[in-house]
Amino acid sequence: MKTIQLHTEIPGPKSKALLARREAAIPRGPHLVSPIFAARSEGAWIEDVDGNRYLDFAGGIGCLNSGHRAPRVEAALREQIGKFLHLCFGVTPYEAYIALAEKLNALAPISGSKKTFFVNTGAECVENAVKIARAYTKRPAVICFEDAFHGRTWMTMSLTSKTTYKTGFAPFASDVYRIPYAYCYRCSYNLTYPSCSVTCAHHLEDTFKRVVSPDAVAAIIAEPVLGEGGFVAPPKEFFPIVKEICKKYGIVFIADEVQSGIGRTGKMFAIEHYGVEPDLITTAKSLGGGLPLAGVTGRAEIMDAPHPGGLGSTFAGNPLSCVAALAALETIEKDGLLARSTAIGKRFEQRAHSWQKKWALIGDVRGLGGMCAMELVRDRESKQPADTETKELGKFCYEHGLMTITAGTNNNIMRLLVPLVITDEQFDEGLDVLEAGLAHIIKKKQAVVSHA
Repeated sequence: MKTIQLHTEIPGPKSKALLARREAAIPRGPHLVSPIFAARSEGAWIEDVDGNRYLDFAGGIGCLNSGHRAPRVEAALREQIGKFLHLCFGVTPYEAYIALAEKLNALAPISGSKKTFFVNTGAECVENAVKIARAYTKRPAVICFEDAFHGRTWMTMSLTSKTTYKTGFAPFASDVYRIPYAYCYRCSYNLTYPSCSVTCAHHLEDTFKRVVSPDAVAAIIAEPVLGEGGFVAPPKEFFPIVKEICKKYGIVFIADEVQSGIGRTGKMFAIEHYGVEPDLITTAKSLGGGLPLAGVTGRAEIMDAPHPGGLGSTFAGNPLSCVAALAALETIEKDGLLARSTAIGKRFEQRAHSWQKKWALIGDVRGLGGMCAMELVRDRESKQPADTETKELGKFCYEHGLMTITAGTNNNIMRLLVPLVITDEQFDEGLDVLEAGLAHIIKKKQAVVSHA
């Protein structure tokens, strides 16, 4: 393992000055993961205002699958800036919006005729997907899952599970019903896969008897891999069962691919791993190649349900974002980033499983492709979440030149969202930092036990 060099002063003087300005000018609500301010970035690294360089394992929370300042994206933006910046697609349409919709329609794992509508953020596309499903079914209710994250607007906050994002903002939207997800490591039914027969998926039928009539349900929305909930990937049978139940009762199945889509799991959309066709797919984050953009793609008859003027947004499908997205998708396809995502996942799993054998702190290693994570626990029997240790690991990482981001309802998941353009050498260097951080935490815990 390489020697890990500690950055001499984190945060540096310029970052400290900006931290003071941030505190004075910005409310306390926006989260702060690290006390570091970016100055420039490229590929898979970031340099801060004090000249410290970091490998980026966070990727802007999954927005940079094609890399920081991907050359095709940057070139497309420069060309578009010379033409026009904003017109509003609803007033004066432009070709890039149409071309991007055609591209997503072609990529979406949905048979038959498809259409796409653009907005600005992940929360917006989820909100609009619910609107579209309600318009199509003429039903009010939405079923979502425990540990899910769908956004911070009123409807999406209501769909989101973790209470941290909801505290103090009640009341929430009505006709939203939540059921357990296929979180095998922490099964809500205290069962074990595969002998469980995927009870969590079949539970939908029980929900229709005890909680809400299927005739009232417009949509079931699910992340194919939980994002903020801890990178949980369900068993292969889960989504086929869910989709079959949706089909049985005429319910729209929405795959929320805001974080898991656009190549993150080794396929363009994570739902492809499960061999089912959603009715609607939401995309955002890495879709824009670093610019804000989100979309809803789905079966044409469903997408056409809202009346003219029923969907819209002033900046939705901004021309800069559209050309950036076309370039980002081209980068993923032409540079083999789907295969790269799969390779990244395998490389991480190999290292993480070796750590798991060595240290009981690692309770679970999981994910799909480059959407991978470790769940840290204080005890493997009780599975008590090691939230403090996870926070400490994140701090160790940025102090040693690696940007990471945690997740999980219990704040005990270390997740990887590296730009898929990262080299093997860079990736291994980042994993070395993670390994050193884990060793550091274990050593501290052992010292405390010995002293006691």
